[in-house]
Amino acid sequence: MAPTFSHTFNHPSYSGKVSFPVGLFIDGKFVDGSEGKLIDVLNPSNGKLIGQIAEASKADVDKAVAAAHTAFNESWGLKVPGFERGKLLIRLAELIEEHADALAAVEALDNGKAFAIAKSFDVTESAAVFRYYGGWADKLHGKVIETNPTKFGYTTHEPIGVVGQIIPWNFPFMMAAWKLGPALACGNTVVLKPSEFTPLSALYLCQLINEAGFPHGVVNILNGYGSTVGAAIAEHMGIEKVAFTGSTLVGRSIMKAAANSNLKKVTLELGGKSPNIIFDDADIEQAIRWTAFGMFFNHGQCCCAGSRVYVQASIYDKFVEQFKAHVQTLKVGDPFDKETFQGPQVSQIQFDRIMGYIEHGKEAGATVALGGKRHGTEGYFIEPTVFTDVKPEMKIVQEEIFGPVVVLAKFEDEDDIVHQANDTVYGLAAAVFSSNVSRALTVAQRLRAGTVWVNHYNKLHPQIPFGGFKQSGIGRELGKYALANYTNVKAVQVNLTDKL
Repeated sequence: MAPTFSHTFNHPSYSGKVSFPVGLFIDGKFVDGSEGKLIDVLNPSNGKLIGQIAEASKADVDKAVAAAHTAFNESWGLKVPGFERGKLLIRLAELIEEHADALAAVEALDNGKAFAIAKSFDVTESAAVFRYYGGWADKLHGKVIETNPTKFGYTTHEPIGVVGQIIPWNFPFMMAAWKLGPALACGNTVVLKPSEFTPLSALYLCQLINEAGFPHGVVNILNGYGSTVGAAIAEHMGIEKVAFTGSTLVGRSIMKAAANSNLKKVTLELGGKSPNIIFDDADIEQAIRWTAFGMFFNHGQCCCAGSRVYVQASIYDKFVEQFKAHVQTLKVGDPFDKETFQGPQVSQIQFDRIMGYIEHGKEAGATVALGGKRHGTEGYFIEPTVFTDVKPEMKIVQEEIFGPVVVLAKFEDEDDIVHQANDTVYGLAAAVFSSNVSRALTVAQRLRAGTVWVNHYNKLHPQIPFGGFKQSGIGRELGKYALANYTNVKAVQVNLTDKL
């Protein structure tokens, strides 16, 4: 019998008990892994065990793919019209909203993010994503194409089939929504792997998928490790498309596996080292608030975090002092404290990695203007850390740290900042702060990034595409653009005469 997760929450922000199966979700049922193994799930706030989940193997991936194929051919795919798929997606959005408190509590416990943020952002935005794609499900139209009077041509947009999806640990529930929403709207079936660090909210979602009325086998969710389950998904001959969010290094391995197997379609949302540009005519108070939010939101564990902050030289010293003062007001601590903004890093591995970057920055000669140490005595908490006196070649300037560590540097003029901002292998996001709209938009146009925010940061919407340039990825999430990742275009040409 598949294991069950149970936990009683007793906090001012949320009080109640949650209990749900945490086996492998295959063909609408929770089952044990074929090898009977379990994975420990830890609370990042204290490093203690909170439960165990079933571990999948390659054989379980085969079972899930078989179930997804059967569902695609018999109860989903072209068998179910778009408006029916849309109704199910919208019903799922409603159920998520009904379970918002429990989902946010599970996310706060499992991931460490603040409960209030998990509820208002992660869970709320996930429901919005499912509702948005529910609206798209019956609007995936092809085109009639005029050729000549004796021929008739048209296109259809058809589901690809079984798709594999691999999501990260930084936004576990929301990344599941980003992946599942467009795939299901287009009529595909899914085999999804959540991170072994943060699997609980995706498994909670499985109950809601059944309650919403999705046919069994349409969504299959497998707990497991990247080296086994993730690799099996990437190379599986029965999966025709794979979507991955995570590091650029792993993204490369998935592309290789896809190419070496059945040349499956690939979309990748990868790393970033995003520049945040503050001109001397910006509203400095506004820029400071958004800069802190853009960096330290989700404990700095954002692929689009504004981790390189460039300030025009004439206001640099003023900005640094006011920025440090503001960052010191950010509450670091218990995710269930109503005042908490920054919780713990997700794991000991991630904690050690971030602290290693901080030490490397010190050794390279950068100045720790703020933070740089462990926060508290237990769990994986790190102080918000601000580096100054940095040089472009430093690792802390060039490499993605994925934690609450920001570097501050100066620039002189537009040409200088465009050069510095684009001096990276990444191209996921950027921001420009200026009261001069012409300047802001001119610089935005010159930046090599998939998203550019003007006078704000880290605001995402279901209808606006998200994705990167360069080594930050391939394809787009969200918006109408994401639908192209999950359909094949078929051209039909009809001869209207008996002539050649």
